[in-house]
Amino acid sequence: MSLPNTSSIEMPLLQELNATGGTDSLKFLYERLIDYFPQLNNAEIGAIKNGAHKSWRKAVQKAGKALEENHFIIRERGVWTITVKGKQIAEAETLGFTLTKNKTKTLSHINIQEMLVEIGAGLGFYAEIEFEFYDVVWREREKSPRLSHIFEVQSKGNLDSALAKLKRAYQAQRTKPYLVLSTERDLNRARKSLTEEFQDMESVITILTFAQVKRVHQNLKNMGEIVKDFLLK
Repeated sequence: MSLPNTSSIEMPLLQELNATGGTDSLKFLYERLIDYFPQLNNAEIGAIKNGAHKSWRKAVQKAGKALEENHFIIRERGVWTITVKGKQIAEAETLGFTLTKNKTKTLSHINIQEMLVEIGAGLGFYAEIEFEFYDVVWREREKSPRLSHIFEVQSKGNLDSALAKLKRAYQAQRTKPYLVLSTERDLNRARKSLTEEFQDMESVITILTFAQVKRVHQNLKNMGEIVKDFLLK
């Protein structure tokens, strides 16, 4: 795929900065901009997430430079901040990329739970909703005492409470903890909590967005029969 031109990256950058309170690290922006460009294929997405897609990084940096020259953002040591002028531009934009992003907001808490159950089943796990106050759990088998994976789906409510549940599960059984978030604001809050109150969980927890769960669910659904063949013993 030919990379998007600089001008098509500028508005998503402003919208992402505006959504996360005005300031964010460039290293996080590289990945979060992916959702604005559905033409990216899986190989390109993987390379971006691994930090190996140099052309993508260069394109984002070029867009950031253009925004700074127009006084829409300030760039300082890998941290980008939206200006008042940039915020006004982002909030006035009502077409294009904003509508693309809003599609993920129609997904409900139960929608994501059901998708996670189907993903787990497709990968050979016994998956269950609302088990012992956890949103979704995966086990190796139905009767297995150990919870292999635990997911807390956060669309509203207390984020620290969800992190505390995941921490208890990890400490008890070394269960793999996943926090699934619906909004960019929650993503920013979660990162802050993981560098402060839950610092000991920062290296073990995986944070996913509703959009990422939806993408995995769709891809696995399309390849379901092939995956089952791999899992046959």
